Amino acid sequence: MNRQKVTLLLINVIGGIAVIGSYIYGLNAHSAGAAVLWGGVPQSIQPVYAVSMIISAIGYFTFLYHLLVKLNPIEVVISGKFNYSLFYWIFIAILLPSAFWMPLTNLYVTNPVVIYWILIRAVLFIVGFASLALVWAIYNTSPKTQGIPRLAAIAGSIYFTFHTLILDAIIWAQLF
Repeated sequence: MNRQKVTLLLINVIGGIAVIGSYIYGLNAHSAGAAVLWGGVPQSIQPVYAVSMIISAIGYFTFLYHLLVKLNPIEVVISGKFNYSLFYWIFIAILLPSAFWMPLTNLYVTNPVVIYWILIRAVLFIVGFASLALVWAIYNTSPKTQGIPRLAAIAGSIYFTFHTLILDAIIWAQLF
């Protein structure tokens, strides 16, 4: 595996550990566990989120597979201007703020001050817009690979964006 792919993989491994670690910490931070993180989100739509999280994770692995296995970083040009390293920054913009969402939400539940709410919303929108940037980057990557992996990467990134931008940044925040 070349150096650029190793860098992207390391960003995902380290970022993934940070996100999962923040979730483990966050779920144990309150005696109510995950229930407190739903806020005012109706129980009737919580299963929709659970299913969507699974679909988003599958989508995440499809676009990550495409980037790590199907693309040659040396040849990649994104929208005629950027190279493969743009994916580093997009994934950092997805993973780093994601690691702060649950701790910030727990802080807000414990001490509901406006600055925590602003930070929560900022984190969610950063992740959502970085996800949208990922869709754009994957779609505009040249040379265009052919076949199912590219289509799955585009579809997976679109669904991931739907979850992070629409379900999380807009709907969850509105209902919380």
